[in-house]
Amino acid sequence: MFRDLSRKNKQLPHETCIALLENERRGVLSVHGDDGYPYGSPMNHFYNAEDGCLYFHCGRAGHRLDALRRDGKVSYCVMDGGVRPEGAWAYDVQSVIVFGRVEIIDDWDTMVDITTRLSRLFPCGEAYIQKEIAQSGRGTLLLRLTPEHICGKRVTEA
Repeated sequence: MFRDLSRKNKQLPHETCIALLENERRGVLSVHGDDGYPYGSPMNHFYNAEDGCLYFHCGRAGHRLDALRRDGKVSYCVMDGGVRPEGAWAYDVQSVIVFGRVEIIDDWDTMVDITTRLSRLFPCGEAYIQKEIAQSGRGTLLLRLTPEHICGKRVTEA
């Protein structure tokens, strides 16, 4: 169902893909948008090693949610900042694309747990996290991306 990479020598091992999902904090979630156009939006994510799913928080309305309610199939792309080998001008960049289905979760306890864990990836502090959840939590939904295919590669920008 999913295509293999055409340049196998660029493919990342599965463990490296998971490490990238665990360590990078942002990516682009792409959905089937309006009138057949793809719609990609930058998102913060939390990779949960316990269930192998990616989690995002979002508001209760908008283009992304409308699209997800029509079709939960998505792709999510994450890339690192790259590394420039000594003496080279071009960066080596690693990226991962996750294909899967998103489920919209509207459960308060799950939202608080996952949103707290996601927020801890950023240097904002526990007091700030709890204040934000208290003020904005009821207006928040959680998205759970269950991967069906994960593929990564390393490329040189040149």
